[in-house]
Amino acid sequence: MKIAVQNISKKFEKDWIFKNLSIDFIIGNKYAITGNNGSGKSTLLQCIAGYTMCTKGKIIMESDDGIIEEINHYKYLSIAAPYLELIEEMTGLELLSFHHKFKPLNSNFSFLEILENVQLQNAANKLIKNYSSGMKQRLKLAQAIFSNSPILLLDEPCSNLDEQGIALYHNLINKYCFNKLIIICSNDTQEYSYCNEVLNMQQFK
Repeated sequence: MKIAVQNISKKFEKDWIFKNLSIDFIIGNKYAITGNNGSGKSTLLQCIAGYTMCTKGKIIMESDDGIIEEINHYKYLSIAAPYLELIEEMTGLELLSFHHKFKPLNSNFSFLEILENVQLQNAANKLIKNYSSGMKQRLKLAQAIFSNSPILLLDEPCSNLDEQGIALYHNLINKYCFNKLIIICSNDTQEYSYCNEVLNMQQFK
């Protein structure tokens, strides 16, 4: 599995966010995207996820079977980000069940076992609107990490997590994501200390 980012640029109105960015993201590797606020970290991740379109260039996703049609890219990736909302009228269990209908979760675990892995088993039947910010972030991570997809996109994954939550995050990455392609946006080294490649967006201004 590979994501080939080929000479992409992104413009909002009259301002170029980044220009002429090319990189190959290879499965099994872990990449950190860093840079000042406004440098385009999250925008690049959203381009990769298909949430926004590149102004120039193209993004190609390729598996062992060949090029994957752009319309099917979403099937191969999962994402956790502060700007993505949860359905707060659902319980934790209901959300995972709903998510599973659109993007299958890891079949080795029941929904309750997934919640146990992020220490939310006692809140499984509690409405998400009554979760703390840290609980919501752990649920977002569970939904992304346990999706049955080879690509994991993370934007500031330790947002709202305390010291225990940060340790939990690293345990999840080490235990369940060793064979995934991970791309993480962050300027906090404790969030991406496990990454073997760092891409600084300041290069593409």
